[in-house]
Amino acid sequence: MPPHLDPAVQAYNRLMANSFRRFTGQDMAGNAGTLTDSELADALFQAPQAIVSHGTEADPVFRYANAQALALWEMEWKAFTRLPSRHSAEGDSGIQSDRNDLLRAALAQGHVDHYTGIRVSASGRRFHIEDTVLWNVVDEAGIRYGQAAFIRRWTFL
Repeated sequence: MPPHLDPAVQAYNRLMANSFRRFTGQDMAGNAGTLTDSELADALFQAPQAIVSHGTEADPVFRYANAQALALWEMEWKAFTRLPSRHSAEGDSGIQSDRNDLLRAALAQGHVDHYTGIRVSASGRRFHIEDTVLWNVVDEAGIRYGQAAFIRRWTFL
């Protein structure tokens, strides 16, 4: 079974999609509310935008990446979902500080739109992400399960 069709991943996809709609008023994939869990999982995994999410650990680890994100970061699902998300950005202290500021802003506000930043793939290839939404992944009770990014555009550097 492809990892994105695992029932636990499908449940997390639903949380991501519902949270995205709650915070932005937009659907990540068509009319996500009318799709079955497996249809939503396929739609998100095959989306032309890159979608990633990390958990709530002290040093958050990625727990989701769609096909576009896996291609950008040049990684397979198993390796990506073991990667601390701070390793997706360059190690420069200014870049890490900007990234951490963004994560804190999204945590406080629910979401941040139009974020841009530099990321780095497994092979060291740098790319600029643009027009990115970062949002909190929460359930109906407001319990946070992670943060996610919906990357609309990127340019290789």
